[in-house]
Amino acid sequence: MNKVILTGNLTKDPELKNSPNGTAVINFTIGVQRKFKSQDGTRQSDFVNCTAWRSTAEFISRYCEKGSRIGV
Repeated sequence: MNKVILTGNLTKDPELKNSPNGTAVINFTIGVQRKFKSQDGTRQSDFVNCTAWRSTAEFISRYCEKGSRIGV
């Protein structure tokens, strides 16, 4: 089993939604800078789409906004 831990910044304000059965869900994207620089000396970023459910989704919508640092 693989394990990945990402730390980055939210690219936009997360928006809480409810599934058809009433479960809280939130979709968000985090921008993660790579540790190394490219040949021209700049750092590249990767954008990772994420989904959180139930109480985690409610927590993110309540306390996080665009630019907030988040670990997944």
